Amino acid sequence: MSEGNTRANIKPGMIVNIILKKDQRTGNLTEGEVKDILTSAPYHSRGIKVRLTDGSVGRVAEIIEDDF
Repeated sequence: MSEGNTRANIKPGMIVNIILKKDQRTGNLTEGEVKDILTSAPYHSRGIKVRLTDGSVGRVAEIIEDDF
């Protein structure tokens, strides 16, 4: 699994698990396809913030599918 806190590892179309703002305490993961990368910095300690194709916004916890 690639690191979800380095922007260069994340591309639109990838399948990732994100932690939604409301799930930060519980650690529940939401799986989906990356639509937009919202973090402009090259690295973020808690994960790069992305928007999924279903509109969910959260920080990437893990990259599931990255065969690009």
